[in-house]
Amino acid sequence: MSETGARSPAEPRSLMQRTAPAWATILVLSLCGMVSALQFTLVIPLLPEFPQLLDISASDSSWLVTATLLTAAVGTPIIARMADMYGKRRMLLVSLGAMILGSVICALEVSFVTMIVGRALQGFGAALIAVGISILRDKLPPERIGTAVALMSATMGIGSALGLPLAGVLSNWLGWHSIFWFGAVAGAVLVVALLVVVEESPVRTPGRFDVTGALVLSAALICLLLPISKGSAWGWGEPVVVGLLVSSLLLLVIWVPLELRVNQPMVDLRTSAQRPVLMTNLASIFAGMAMFVNMLVTVQVLQQPAATGAGFGLGVTAAGLAMVPSGLAMVAMSPVSGWSLARWGGRAVLLVGAGLMSLTYVGRVFWADSVAAIVVGSTLVGIGTALAFAAMPTLIMSSVPITETASANGLNSLVRSIGTSLASTLVAAIMATYTIEVGGVLFATEEAFRIVLVLGAVAAAVCVALAALIPRDRRTHHERELARAQGGEKQEAVVRGQIRLARADDSARGTILVSVLDVHGEQLDWSRADNAGRYSVVLPGPGTYVVIANAIGWAPEATVFDFAGGEVEQDLTLARELTVSGVVTRDGAPAAGALVALSEALGTQVGSTHCDDAGRYAFQLPPTGRYVFTAYDPHTGSAHARKVTLTIESEVVDIDIPVGATLQPH
Repeated sequence: MSETGARSPAEPRSLMQRTAPAWATILVLSLCGMVSALQFTLVIPLLPEFPQLLDISASDSSWLVTATLLTAAVGTPIIARMADMYGKRRMLLVSLGAMILGSVICALEVSFVTMIVGRALQGFGAALIAVGISILRDKLPPERIGTAVALMSATMGIGSALGLPLAGVLSNWLGWHSIFWFGAVAGAVLVVALLVVVEESPVRTPGRFDVTGALVLSAALICLLLPISKGSAWGWGEPVVVGLLVSSLLLLVIWVPLELRVNQPMVDLRTSAQRPVLMTNLASIFAGMAMFVNMLVTVQVLQQPAATGAGFGLGVTAAGLAMVPSGLAMVAMSPVSGWSLARWGGRAVLLVGAGLMSLTYVGRVFWADSVAAIVVGSTLVGIGTALAFAAMPTLIMSSVPITETASANGLNSLVRSIGTSLASTLVAAIMATYTIEVGGVLFATEEAFRIVLVLGAVAAAVCVALAALIPRDRRTHHERELARAQGGEKQEAVVRGQIRLARADDSARGTILVSVLDVHGEQLDWSRADNAGRYSVVLPGPGTYVVIANAIGWAPEATVFDFAGGEVEQDLTLARELTVSGVVTRDGAPAAGALVALSEALGTQVGSTHCDDAGRYAFQLPPTGRYVFTAYDPHTGSAHARKVTLTIESEVVDIDIPVGATLQPH
């Protein structure tokens, strides 16, 4: 260490020492994601039968899907944030435990209410994909991460596609309770596999969990997603729907400033607002819409009676099997996606994937006159989905601090689920608007299916436009180069410390950034210090690094960091505050006690102060821009003003007040 504030133990150790082969880790985590995705579609083929099986109404049976979607959306960012703080494998086990418990409750069928509770618990399994991707990033060597993340991302589509035919087979063979026993048994097997194969990752963010932020966000999401899911059934103009949407907006208005002030926020809004993360998350909403449109329109058009002129009359199992090629294509695309991510980066892969989805939807508008055409179109959309969904977590993880990859992926999963919910609502509205009656039953018309396909094309095209605004990723490529230099073995370690300010400054809360560069100038990781100045960054292995701390209103500090391995603490002090200062004189003599007021050029007041006995004054440096400095001498009743353009460096602005001067800008 080159700094006395840095401490290292005598025994260096790598951050992750693998005892299980990489393929085993990928397999176990991918199976976790697949079983999680199954929970969303296993019940769909049985929805028409649940009213009779459970003695409930058709509208009540839809809660068996809604409850799972709500807890998935609400629970994923919470569990992912806790994974960053308390351990990723630990939270994988918690998610699996909740899913298993929910499956058992549903299988026992005590009552309809308990089944709703069970289905809600199953929704917590959705966090397995976001957290699993993060632990793959921590555990695997960089050259394996792309393919592994692609496969893990594809498990959402694979599991969803397999769930439809699997539900038919299980229910016909063993009864409808078996679909829930299957989830419980599969989850229990995966718990054992996780404990045996996957080691805990020490990459963690220290601090206290933001309980208030989690509760407010959860309430806001429920108030948003509930009317989105139920608006068509309840009526969009009904007071309950309008009230929930307004409540969601009000809760978000409360939540945003709360997250900006809290020490360790549930969601780092400052990072989320940065262009790479923001554009990726916005693109994810529309990618989720395009993916879900494929599933909804394909299954429905295959099952709808041929007498409607827009269907093929297949059974539930046959229609589900028609989705299997799409799921298998997503598996087959995983190595291609991984190679493409390594070769061209996440932005290019997202552009290609979303572009393929958009073009395929356009083609399906004109060529959808046979089951084969439907299956081919669905498979091509699945390939595009595999590419897009592999790129999104890669882009997110390359743009956020390494210690926050799970929570960032959790937020990305949340916005994707918002996209799927919007797709479901829009598709349902279109199908209900354009109908044809056959045998006393209303079905969607051919025009309805065309409009839905156009919706998918537009959603994917918007995703392309947003992806084009994402900057090029450099960190992922550099990590691969480091891995080659280190022989492919991962040697990462977490460095923690505290950034201290020479003067207590509340205005610096949430603005202190710490960056780590290698000796070639490449940024390896960065971190936003909490309100107490604590930070954590991840180094790729032993070597020499440059650590830079920077905060608004303070001059940056840098130190050379010779890292030999192990757990390290590295503290830095920002000693020089950036100011705008000067001397006020009266006909050349110090104007002791003179008032100096600082305002923006458009008139907004920034602050005021009085000069000391030597006529000196100082302000903390405001943001760059044009300002007016006004000095007033109470002894002579004279004043003078200056207009100055301030930059990011400290500035000296002296003001001389002529005796008897009127207030004139100079």
